[in-house]
Amino acid sequence: MISGLPIDEALAPLLSALREKGRAVLQAPPGAGKTTVVPLALMAEGLTEGRIVMLEPRRLAARAAAERMAETLGEATGETVGYRIRGEAKSGPRTRIEVVTEGILTRMIQSDPELTGIGAVLFDEFHERSLNADLGLALCLEIAGALRDDLILLPMSATLDAAPLAELMQAPLITSQGRAFPVETIWRDTPLPKNQRIEEATAQTTLAALAETQGGVLVFLPGEGEIRRTEALLKPHLPSDTHLRPLFGAMPFSEQRAAIAPAQRGRKIVLATSIAETSLTIEDIRVVIDAGRARRARFDPASGMSRLVTERVTRAEATQRAGRAGRVAPGRAYRLWTRGEEGALAPFPPAEIEAADLTALALELALWGAAPEDLPFLTQPGPGAMAEAQALLTSLGALDHANRITPHGKQLAKLPLHPRLAHMLALAGPGAAPLAALLSDRDPLARSAPADLSLRLDALRDPARFTRERPHQINRPALERIRTEAKRLSKTAKPKPQATLSPAEMAALAYPDRIGQRRKGDIPRYLLSGGKGAVLDEADPLANAPFLVITDTDGNPREARIRQAIAITASDIRALFADQITWIDTCTWVKRDRRVTARTQERLGAITLDDRIWKDAPPEAITTAMLDGVRDLGLAPSPAAQRLRARVALARDAGEDLPDMSDDALVETLDTWLAPHLAGVKSAQDWKGFDLLPALKSMLSWEQTQRLDTLAPPHFTTPLGHKIPIGYSGDHPEIELRLQELFGQTVHPTVAGQPLRVTLLSPARRPVQTTLDIPGFWSGSYSDVRKDMRARYPKHPWPEDPTQADPTLRTKRRSAGQ
Repeated sequence: MISGLPIDEALAPLLSALREKGRAVLQAPPGAGKTTVVPLALMAEGLTEGRIVMLEPRRLAARAAAERMAETLGEATGETVGYRIRGEAKSGPRTRIEVVTEGILTRMIQSDPELTGIGAVLFDEFHERSLNADLGLALCLEIAGALRDDLILLPMSATLDAAPLAELMQAPLITSQGRAFPVETIWRDTPLPKNQRIEEATAQTTLAALAETQGGVLVFLPGEGEIRRTEALLKPHLPSDTHLRPLFGAMPFSEQRAAIAPAQRGRKIVLATSIAETSLTIEDIRVVIDAGRARRARFDPASGMSRLVTERVTRAEATQRAGRAGRVAPGRAYRLWTRGEEGALAPFPPAEIEAADLTALALELALWGAAPEDLPFLTQPGPGAMAEAQALLTSLGALDHANRITPHGKQLAKLPLHPRLAHMLALAGPGAAPLAALLSDRDPLARSAPADLSLRLDALRDPARFTRERPHQINRPALERIRTEAKRLSKTAKPKPQATLSPAEMAALAYPDRIGQRRKGDIPRYLLSGGKGAVLDEADPLANAPFLVITDTDGNPREARIRQAIAITASDIRALFADQITWIDTCTWVKRDRRVTARTQERLGAITLDDRIWKDAPPEAITTAMLDGVRDLGLAPSPAAQRLRARVALARDAGEDLPDMSDDALVETLDTWLAPHLAGVKSAQDWKGFDLLPALKSMLSWEQTQRLDTLAPPHFTTPLGHKIPIGYSGDHPEIELRLQELFGQTVHPTVAGQPLRVTLLSPARRPVQTTLDIPGFWSGSYSDVRKDMRARYPKHPWPEDPTQADPTLRTKRRSAGQ
């Protein structure tokens, strides 16, 4: 088959590889023609008698590819070539090639694991690494290995680093080097100023490109907001024969077709998101302007929330975008970054499986009956994100506690919705279809509108009345798309005979982990039932609602900002989640109050529906909570307790086997040594009057106490039999006593092998001398001390040789009289 496109050179080796191996990986640059030529070539060569199914990431691309192939055959869509997308199908009994979107392929595989009647599965634009494409390929590889060794598998890509994929599939890599026409790349001379908006810079570059080029212009921007703002900047400066066409996924199909159709007269400028990077052939495009930004969904397992982030494009995406300019003639690609900045770009975008919410994937894997590691994924899903997804599915009743799918989970897998919304629709019935459609799409109200989800439902029910009575601007195309989807979903839901649920109750079914309870304080902060936190704008009408169901946030992992929510009552929460609500008795140390608080609470997850005093809290629970208080307040031992700890530390340093009484060790083992002594202690005030000494002593056995008293005694016994407390706080154990009480002492006292630091006092108990060597003191400085003491205290004995004198605390007269 000859098409006149660059892909022709690769067809022969590709078809040969498929005949021999039954699988291959095709790498071809943008504009090569792989999307529309390869499926027709497989059919023409008779490689399979079954249908050829080609997976396309986007609905617009799927329809466009099917229509292009049908046109090539001179037929209408739905005959030899057809398509199936969500909510629409054009296929018949004669259809040999069927282009489907990714969710459709997954349903086909799950309902018929042998893929009866299908001979080949092609994965177009596999470089986008969508979640469903990765799953579809993994499932097809397993089917081919276990059930269908005749199944032909062919991933096709423009910019994928294809070698790892070829290795995973054990398939040959076929590369088409051809390009339709050359594309000149033009970089900026200087980086964009930090204070310049991307829309302004894009509009300036577009106007400059119009002046120096011919043909259609394709401008890549990250999202609809940037497209609309750039459109507003360009309109006043364009010639009358220049047509400005937005192109993004949420547009009506008729407007999308107008964007990709050739201009009847004059020039055309298409302002597009990444939807225009692949598969689509936009007629007469000869100029590409790349703003260098892409919008991606990022999921944070820690918060359980996704958010859209705007990031720099990767080199692969930039190459893909530039290729759009070379399909019909030589072209130019303008890049809003410098050649030097290009080196800092990441080579490839992350696979969706690395960054997205994995709830739907976890449900599909459970339905298939396999763990992620059992399937040949090109990139394995992260364990944290997968565990988060499985936990959500378990809370929805879709998985059991062994992560096996339940009958309810099988029902959810059949519905074309995120499992959250499928759960809501399955339980609430057709009445939940408008809310499910609303939550599946973009917000139909302007970003300045309040967060209340009820406003959106009012607009959905009666747009004309809403416009008359409310000041909020409606996105009409989005609203109509939601209404159409609601009608479709209502047909898939089974009627429910029970009483109709309110929108708040329906939302709570979908988001049981995002039922928020307002915290105390002026700022409307909410604690979510799943344990996370979120904050609402203080001026929002919902700011004082005690309970909200939060359906959309900005996904901030620290404290998400609430963008959509609906108020719900505590009684509604109790009615919906009666089987999950529990009464929990808690004894906790409250830092703010500096005391133990005993409460009995009615809880759903992390939120509290009712809170009462726990009057008969057992002493053990109070003690356990008080231990947290001790950790908060610190130990603060008395002097006697500190002296015991110092003695133990000294003995341990000397090699004695005694308990560790350091701060860290004591705090770590509070529950064993302190808890038995905490009866009646409930507050910081109680703790202030608590003496640690008995509790510390209880850590020592009788034998250990005896060894401690021997090695590091609490007292020094003087020659007169007086017990002097030994201090252990310094670098040496120390005592203080009157000098005369040591007369006759010829050996310096020691403790644990260390000399005591002895402070000798005068009869008036003032320090006279500090020494670590009593014999040395007698023979040395005592004579000078004696002279001074005799003059000051003549009534007291001061012998010339203190080593031969008797110790005394008496005066000469009293001693002589006795």
